[in-house]
Amino acid sequence: MSAADTSVVVVPGWRDSGEGHWQTLWTARLPSAIRVVQDDWITPTRSAWVRTLESTILGAPHPVVLVAHSLGCIAASHIGPEAAARVRGALFVAPADPERRAALSDFAPVPYGRLPYRSILVASSNDPFCPVRLAGAYARSWGSEFVRLQDAGHINIDSGHGEWPLGWALLQSLVEEQAAAPAEPLRSAA
Repeated sequence: MSAADTSVVVVPGWRDSGEGHWQTLWTARLPSAIRVVQDDWITPTRSAWVRTLESTILGAPHPVVLVAHSLGCIAASHIGPEAAARVRGALFVAPADPERRAALSDFAPVPYGRLPYRSILVASSNDPFCPVRLAGAYARSWGSEFVRLQDAGHINIDSGHGEWPLGWALLQSLVEEQAAAPAEPLRSAA
């Protein structure tokens, strides 16, 4: 599998990732990127968000590397085994704590099981939406490599993360690793 044979699925969080957000900028830079578009960005429900994400993963033309932010990380942790089998790697950035905000409570409890693919979880020491200790607990339970940033906020445009070169490098490492891996037959989405 080459980098051209990888579908990067961008999974925004609550209220979407707007203009200038690194997810939006990366989607424009990556010709193979597929951005998940939810029907309701303001009052999310787990069943609808996970169904849309699974449909996007299963419809991708190549094996998938996920790039999730905030509530998108939590939605990705809820996908079923058929969609998870198409995922080859994931970059989880600034996961949300759905128990801290009533609008996100439908996503609780967060699954605490090892994910069947390589993942990197990036969190900040001062994220207002998820304590770094909880993000570390997600990383341990999911089997993710944990990257802790000092005072990086929610790792979004509001905290000064536009292009975000470190994140781009982490994504490239996941995509290149998948490109170097031997091709595995994909199960049909039908």
